[in-house]
Amino acid sequence: MEVNSQTGGRGRPDAEGGARRPRRSLGQLAVQRLLGNRLALVGGVVVLAFVVLAVLAPVIAPYDPAKQNYLALNEAPSRAHLFGTDNLGRDIFSRLVYGARTSVSVGVITQLIILGIGLPVGAIAALAGRRTDNLLMRLVDVVYAFPDLLLIILLRSIFGGSIYMIFLAIGLAGWSDMARLVRGQVLSLKEREYVLAAVALGAGGREVLGRHLLPNAIGPVVVAVTFGVPRAIFAEAALSYIGVGVRPPTPSWGTMIQDGTLVISAYPHEVVSPALAIALLMLAFTFLGDGLRDALDPRSARAAR
Repeated sequence: MEVNSQTGGRGRPDAEGGARRPRRSLGQLAVQRLLGNRLALVGGVVVLAFVVLAVLAPVIAPYDPAKQNYLALNEAPSRAHLFGTDNLGRDIFSRLVYGARTSVSVGVITQLIILGIGLPVGAIAALAGRRTDNLLMRLVDVVYAFPDLLLIILLRSIFGGSIYMIFLAIGLAGWSDMARLVRGQVLSLKEREYVLAAVALGAGGREVLGRHLLPNAIGPVVVAVTFGVPRAIFAEAALSYIGVGVRPPTPSWGTMIQDGTLVISAYPHEVVSPALAIALLMLAFTFLGDGLRDALDPRSARAAR
């Protein structure tokens, strides 16, 4: 076969006779698709803004979030207090900023706990024998059978009410979904040709898991973590709202909503601000998760473009 001189023997010509561009890696294609998703970019920017608020809370907040001013109770938004004050005279904007620290922390820490438990359990269940698989999956079924909020409250009563114990309780209540996801991904991937070839060439189980299975299962795991963050944030806010979450005086958006409901008819701004913060952060993570799912799935409609 004659080699086209325009390609230099390194590729086939395109429709116009020019050389094809070099093929990009899956990671580069995923980044390109993610950057082309406007909603995902907006979600990422909003998430980044909340992270900055959480990290720089002492610098951004104009007041001490726990400081009470009985001369400024239930004030409307003004120059002195951007979002007004609550029923104890505390600056709502400052409490929102410090509440972002609580929400971002619960989202990140609980997902680390979920990954730390669900990832190894799912991988072991998929790679071990049938007896171990059945044992681990029955354990997952037991955890999955409990309603999340009820299980979190039960675990909180066992571990105590500190903020870190609440994070632990939320993580322990949510790892079963991750275990199921990882098990399903590993079971599917270990039947692929390249994995069978690696085993035939003498690769050990640890090498196959570390080089072939987990790296190729990382896409769905990243998406699951992204969608898990808003669920954890909502769980913490719900716990704080019913009075079993973060203890005062630590600012929490759920606690702010609970306090504001007592005077919502007269001072609705005390509820609207934290409620909008929760909704905005959860929506941002949802947009970002949708974008990551489309970018990391080569079979998606976006990947085909």
